Amino acid sequence: MHDRVIVITGASAGIGAAIARQAGAAGARVVLAARRRAELEQVAAASGREALAVVTDVTVRAEVEALASAALARFGRVDVWINNAGRGITRAVSELRDDDIDAMIRDNVKSALYGVQAILPHFRGRDAGQIVNISSMLGRVPFAPHRSAYSAAKHALNALTACLRMELRATCPGVVVTLVSPGIVATEFGLNALHGGADSRSFSGAQPVDEVAAVVLAAIRDRAIDVYTQPGGAAMVRGYFDDIEAHELRSPFAPPRRT
Repeated sequence: MHDRVIVITGASAGIGAAIARQAGAAGARVVLAARRRAELEQVAAASGREALAVVTDVTVRAEVEALASAALARFGRVDVWINNAGRGITRAVSELRDDDIDAMIRDNVKSALYGVQAILPHFRGRDAGQIVNISSMLGRVPFAPHRSAYSAAKHALNALTACLRMELRATCPGVVVTLVSPGIVATEFGLNALHGGADSRSFSGAQPVDEVAAVVLAAIRDRAIDVYTQPGGAAMVRGYFDDIEAHELRSPFAPPRRT
């Protein structure tokens, strides 16, 4: 991790901030992106002397391209790009509106796509680098119907990640594409969800952000391509597809069936 240049979006709080602090402590040089300047600069101050804060709206392609340019201008290279920014929603499928879907795709898919396309020419030119897309268990197992469009967006992100990995294997085998799937994490994700929601920190078993960040950094060190932040994540996914109906009935978020 020492001396690696790591760009992290959504770095003003939550998982992104925890990754920045841990990476900085391990000797990485981090470039932090988010919209909130004060919070972003506070995280940068705790993430190593060379940490660079770049106020960025990742839903705007030009700003993500400017982020990549700022990182390259400051450090001369980028080794890892982490697409972490995203947002949830609290709305069932039957209630979704056009702007709900648009927002989820914009915030969770297009933002990551902009990051990929902004840094990919640099990685291709070096045949080196790692793209890390932070997804969700809801991108594998849609067990929370009130997160409907968020789950759909993360499924889309997963597909783009896998397709990018296959695209690059033939031409740029030195570029690693990694997908990380956290479960419920103790952040303000729920409170910040579109249409509001329960505080994710109040759920039993919510994973601390530092544990999630440690898994992400391990995936970077190991050049892993698909990781879950909680033990048993892969087994849960396999179990879901083995018996979808039984799994959906067991979901704690599923509404009771009418009799």
